[in-house]
Amino acid sequence: MKRYQLYGGGGSPYSQKMRAILHFRRLPFDWIQITPAIRAEIKHDGPPVIPILRLPEDGSLHVDSTPLAMMLEDRHSARSIQPTDPTIGYLSLLIEDMADEWVTKMMFHYRWDLEIDQEYSSRQIISDNTPGLRGEALAKAARAIRDRQVSRMPLVGCTPQNKPIIEQSFHELLAIVDSFATRDEYLFGTRPSLADFGLFGQLKTLASDHTPMMIMRTTVPSVYDWVRRLEDSSGIEGQWHSIADLRPAVEDMLRFCATYYLPFLQANAHAYANGKEEVALFLAGQPYAQPTFKYQVKCYSRLKALLASTNTPGLRDVLRDTGCLSFLE
Repeated sequence: MKRYQLYGGGGSPYSQKMRAILHFRRLPFDWIQITPAIRAEIKHDGPPVIPILRLPEDGSLHVDSTPLAMMLEDRHSARSIQPTDPTIGYLSLLIEDMADEWVTKMMFHYRWDLEIDQEYSSRQIISDNTPGLRGEALAKAARAIRDRQVSRMPLVGCTPQNKPIIEQSFHELLAIVDSFATRDEYLFGTRPSLADFGLFGQLKTLASDHTPMMIMRTTVPSVYDWVRRLEDSSGIEGQWHSIADLRPAVEDMLRFCATYYLPFLQANAHAYANGKEEVALFLAGQPYAQPTFKYQVKCYSRLKALLASTNTPGLRDVLRDTGCLSFLE
């Protein structure tokens, strides 16, 4: 079989997510650290984001980690990351979406909030994507990307006002993962799902940056180890749990979605539909505000449409019991 090519970056949570999926699925691929020169060579019609996946049969290029993961599901039946039970499959998609769109706020906040993290992360990014750069030239480029990323923090909701909510939700998320994270245990059984890989991508980045790494190592070392192992789970076989055997952690994760992510999605969609430039609401009893975000309107519509087309026993019951259903119907 010809090999896939995955273009990405070490500091990109979505690149880490896709690389881990390819490892688990035992699909032959080359990992290519992207550089400005490589990006110029592989121009494509999609948005300028990473990771980028090149298909082996025709060389076509594709982006956006969730569609990429589902494309692989359509192309390969072995070692699927989508649970076979449609109810659990929906829950996996919901949690993965939350990881991609809410946990990424934690990643961005911790990466660019404190000076110690700004310095480390900016240097790491430049070191990875600019071969041969050293000394003052590297430091200058790192300062430029640091200044750019810090200036973008308000766009993704990483403001001083929102800092308590983001950090509170980070610690709550770690506690949920810590409740099941042992050797070869995942959200929906003893094999990783799309939801696990969504969480992994963000947590892998958090586990690499200075401040969140120290939080994870000192308060939830089992989560740190879980993330470290999931980077390459090609040796894992495992089984899915049935809906009757859902872990308590799954319900806790859904309550987490109902507390932080789904209210935000709903308010963001409402603000966007009404032409407002800012979405403002209370999350866990605290004020939260950021600019409206069009892509997350698309995420919300997709989750609602998927639920409307899914008629499996128990799905709406578990969503109702965890506070999610009112946001999704």
